[in-house]
Amino acid sequence: MREKSRRRAVRKKSSILIITGLLLIAAALSLTIFNLYDEYRAEQSVNQILSRMAPQEDTLLEGEIPDYLLNPAMEMPVEIIDGRDYIGTLQIPSLDLKLPVLSSWNYPNLRVAPCRYTGSAYQGNLIIAAHNYPSHFGNLKHLQEGETVLFTDADGNRFTYQVVVRETLEPTAIDEMESEEDGAWDLTLFTCTIGGQSRVTVRCVQVENS
Repeated sequence: MREKSRRRAVRKKSSILIITGLLLIAAALSLTIFNLYDEYRAEQSVNQILSRMAPQEDTLLEGEIPDYLLNPAMEMPVEIIDGRDYIGTLQIPSLDLKLPVLSSWNYPNLRVAPCRYTGSAYQGNLIIAAHNYPSHFGNLKHLQEGETVLFTDADGNRFTYQVVVRETLEPTAIDEMESEEDGAWDLTLFTCTIGGQSRVTVRCVQVENS
């Protein structure tokens, strides 16, 4: 009798372990499918927004001074698409990326496109955040010193930057993200690593206005 009871207990335990394993596999598979779908959705969202943005052309007359040079503290102009404000586009040629940039940062906006975290291109302290989707900032870790980054505002003013340094910051390092102690970073790009344990951060300096 004891032997039968022991066997039943072993079979029950084995069944529980098998079921638990199958549930874990199903959960992992569901998460993978969700992540793949979310990445696809993010890429489609960016492409759709870019197709609807007005051409960013410089409309200044010869010799005319851009408004932002006369008043660097001015608000950056926006283009409204589907109720969201976009301050322009970001291009990273070496990563074959062109992305719209939302005016304000929050989690729902990050699922749509990169967002201005803080600052302004006009004052040389623009910080842009994005998810680590491959179609957003997922390949930011591959940017190298000296590579070019372009930002074009909603009025067609283009700002050219050069990558100076890439660093990794803790998620709580807010002061370090915005700090200018080590140099006046004209543009900072950052994204979380997978799992959100740290932030890949790229610092850039402006090399040209056009």
